[in-house]
Amino acid sequence: QVQLVESGGGLVQPGGSLRLSCAASGNIYRINDMGWYRQAPGKQRELVATITSGGRINYAEAVKGRFTISRDNAKKTVSLQMNSLKPEDTAVYYCNADRVQYREGAAYFTGSDYWGQGTQVTVSS
Repeated sequence: QVQLVESGGGLVQPGGSLRLSCAASGNIYRINDMGWYRQAPGKQRELVATITSGGRINYAEAVKGRFTISRDNAKKTVSLQMNSLKPEDTAVYYCNADRVQYREGAAYFTGSDYWGQGTQVTVSS
């Protein structure tokens, strides 16, 4: 089984910063894609940022220049540094891992679209 655990959410004033972290666990051999998504009340879940194992990064337009995604392939972690936070960044943030190669016994499998439990980020004065 592949599990993702997020940490680092909380309450911050507008203009402040937060850092989210996500750690993957299980008999994981390789994670191709990792990323962050968010869901605000009454809205659909949306992409925030993604990063491939080779370091290719994609950001949503709304967070470009303010958020930075990074990952440690050896530790199977992904982080999101969020600066200049705005009230509209308030949401539950979810970690995602896709195209995950893992081992069960002597066999290797590839699983898709794993999600963490989510961490609340609230930007308010």
